[in-house]
Amino acid sequence: MKLTPLNRRRLELFKAHRRGWWSLWLFLALFAASLGAELIANDKPLLVRYDGDWYFPVFKRYPETTFGGEFPLTTNYKTPYIRDLIEEKDGWMLWPPIPFSYSSINYELTVPTPAPPSQVNWLGTDDQGRDVLARVIYGFRISVLFAITLTLLSSLVGVVVGALQGFHGGWVDLLGQRFLEIWSGLPVLYLLIILASFVQPNFWWLLGIMLLFSWMSLVDVVRAEFLRGRNLEYVRAARALGMSNGAIMYRHILPNAMVSTMTFMPFILTGAIGTLTALDFLGFGLPPGAPSLGELVAQGKANLQSPWLGITAFVVLALMLSLLVFIGEAARDAFDPRK
Repeated sequence: MKLTPLNRRRLELFKAHRRGWWSLWLFLALFAASLGAELIANDKPLLVRYDGDWYFPVFKRYPETTFGGEFPLTTNYKTPYIRDLIEEKDGWMLWPPIPFSYSSINYELTVPTPAPPSQVNWLGTDDQGRDVLARVIYGFRISVLFAITLTLLSSLVGVVVGALQGFHGGWVDLLGQRFLEIWSGLPVLYLLIILASFVQPNFWWLLGIMLLFSWMSLVDVVRAEFLRGRNLEYVRAARALGMSNGAIMYRHILPNAMVSTMTFMPFILTGAIGTLTALDFLGFGLPPGAPSLGELVAQGKANLQSPWLGITAFVVLALMLSLLVFIGEAARDAFDPRK
């Protein structure tokens, strides 16, 4: 796709912000790695060679009877019994770099949990014997996917509401502003906790609850752009030519409003990750057992004698949020009309 001279200039400004440019690539690399978490951290082998056939346990479940076992149950490839059955047929197994999933428990620990970092568990285990590094990888993926989904949906709602208020003005703008004043004055975190306590929270339920409040951050910015743009000469000319209000909003005013919207999106993303982490830390977030960075923070707080838990949570969250802030700063400079 060919870029316009304006967008090419914005891309050059973004690249000139070296900290933001390299932060973008580092964040994309970490996110891409987390998308393939099952290939990096899993309690099932990536590949099994048995009796001349190939099997892919990471993608498909096989019963024990497939490898000569006695029961039609899901195969536990870490048991000596299954290993011996596979080796009897000149077979072998290819394991991922981290042979644990986010819910896997290391039953071969020789020290009490939480176990310190070792050659088997690179970042140690939590108080349930689960591998910390595996939970960090899966938790990073859930946090970013949740934040991206929430950011896109809240931006869509915020842009629509701000556009309607700014373009129509009058009673639409007046009533909309009064509603926003009341809605934004509610204690969001307390309401999230109350609503999350009514039902068993999950990914989509939390997304819907947080969407009720997160869309307001873009309304004022978009509203101001539409209030300014609706009286410009080219908008009046389009209206005089008989163009509909929807077409004027979409084709003539919205592109200008999207400039400020794009600069705010990385910071909305950061806020979404922080809110999800806070809810998980308080126990009102994702279901128990789900990989969560907030739950890791709570583990560090509850196990002060195991500093690797708190240090890991701090480093991961600090790195993730810092990268997003640096990307947001670069995007702000790239879309700055003064440049």
